[in-house]
Amino acid sequence: MNVSDDPLLQVRGLTAGYGGAPALHAVDLKVDRGQVVALLGANGAGRTTLLRAVSGLLRPSAGEVLLAGRPLQRLSAAQVVGAGVAHVPEGRRVFARLSVQDNLLMGAYTTSAGAVATRLSEVLALLPVLAERSRQAAGTLSGGEQQLLALGRALMSRPQVLLLDEPTTGLAPQAVEQVLALVAALAGAGTAVLLVEQDLGLALAAASHGYVLETGRVVAHGPSAQLAADPSVAGAYLGG
Repeated sequence: MNVSDDPLLQVRGLTAGYGGAPALHAVDLKVDRGQVVALLGANGAGRTTLLRAVSGLLRPSAGEVLLAGRPLQRLSAAQVVGAGVAHVPEGRRVFARLSVQDNLLMGAYTTSAGAVATRLSEVLALLPVLAERSRQAAGTLSGGEQQLLALGRALMSRPQVLLLDEPTTGLAPQAVEQVLALVAALAGAGTAVLLVEQDLGLALAAASHGYVLETGRVVAHGPSAQLAADPSVAGAYLGG
């Protein structure tokens, strides 16, 4: 789909870290409506830190995070969700003893009571495998189903921007296809997606644009095809 010239999500000069030590240094990036953008880089490059800073889990020390021009960087994580940004962290993190439906409802904590039933119906229609298992304990699902559940839980807030941290790690090939098909469908419906993916080929295939992080700095960015043809990108991704 065509994306707007005005980015939905914009990060400007973002610096953040842990214990006073910056892990990100003046990072700039943007994600348009309906666009999948990949964050590329080796482990420790700052990809997860960037997602945490955007979603409000980590307070940046400098810079801005803008959603349709609205500053988010001083909001709490719950307020960021309410503004329209949902974060699916690495490792799925479902509530194993709760049912599939109750896990989904946990994602609706910023939603008005009157809208929860509608949101639940929308997510279950989008992910029929979860509808079939709505009363089943989440811990009994396969790895791929748990990842779809984690995505569904994030979608309960009806986000404008979805942050995904390594959503295909440890999944069987068929489950990987399901997850990436869902990502493509969400982007096709207008959701902006910022994707961290361990597999460089998958990341560039799923995204239209990418940013390469190295030691917390953006060292390259551009269309996925351009990055895929650049041998220095593979070097940065492998940490060498």
